[in-house]
Amino acid sequence: MNVRRLIPTAALAGAVALGATALTACSGAAAGTGGSKDGKVGVTASFYPMTFLAEQIGKDHVKVDSLTKPGVEPHDLEISPKQTAQLGESDVVLYLKSLQPAVDKAVAQSGVKNVVDAATLTALEVHGSAGHDHGAEEAHAEGEGHDHSHGEAGKDPHVWLDPVKYAEIAKGVGAALEKADPDHAADYKKNTDELVGKLTALDTEFKDGLQNTASKTFITTHSAFGYLAERYGLDQEAIAGVDPESEPSPARMKELQGLAKQENVSTVFFETLASDKTARTLAADTGLKTDVLDPLEGITDKSQGADYFEVMRSNLKNLQKALGAK
Repeated sequence: MNVRRLIPTAALAGAVALGATALTACSGAAAGTGGSKDGKVGVTASFYPMTFLAEQIGKDHVKVDSLTKPGVEPHDLEISPKQTAQLGESDVVLYLKSLQPAVDKAVAQSGVKNVVDAATLTALEVHGSAGHDHGAEEAHAEGEGHDHSHGEAGKDPHVWLDPVKYAEIAKGVGAALEKADPDHAADYKKNTDELVGKLTALDTEFKDGLQNTASKTFITTHSAFGYLAERYGLDQEAIAGVDPESEPSPARMKELQGLAKQENVSTVFFETLASDKTARTLAADTGLKTDVLDPLEGITDKSQGADYFEVMRSNLKNLQKALGAK
């Protein structure tokens, strides 16, 4: 079973207000031109879930550039000097602090005033798997020179995989764009309301679709699905930790083999942007099937869907199949 504890944070309303007020109004020139030649508000988003929000809420009023290109695993993104310069020229920077250390550093150095940190717009939690091998993850992080601690007290940054929390972030992003570009505030509000409505409907689909299942436990490559599991009463068991490229210990692999039998697990999930080697090894050793559970850190040709909603519905279908939904 997962060990979970909620990290106390400010109330949502306060967090949204904080995120909105952190985005100071653009100067007169920037507000009129959006910092781009076509008169649109220039938004730089850190990776796909942030890009998707900016596009859905900003629509025709924004020009969105993503720091993480399709097919790149966002946890290990390195920022080029060109991208750092691009950050400095943006009207708005939208990112999720603690997910991508290189982005955090670049944003801090960019001097951009209009910064929206999605981590301030919802309550972050700590998620862990029973018997999770932190040692392997820490050894990997030290060996590779990357920081995968994912923020204060090891809070899980994968909030976009919970439609309810993603909707909370959407509201904060909408408020921030309204403040940055007051001339189109009504449009941003309307677009935000539409997006929140779609996310609420998606939440209902997951709730109904996963209510009655033969098993509640699923095994996945890395622990990206803690919020989703908690929201819908499931138990995530990750082969690796928050870093999808870390190697699990032999003890962890043996533990998962036993867990698969005990919890009636039928499927080991792998994802589109990280190696599927360990998932396939575990599946072969235990006689389990493999399938895709996409953490939606990026959309590629391999993704089971063209956007957030399509991929999330593919995830739901694959979970229902693996867990024996009735």
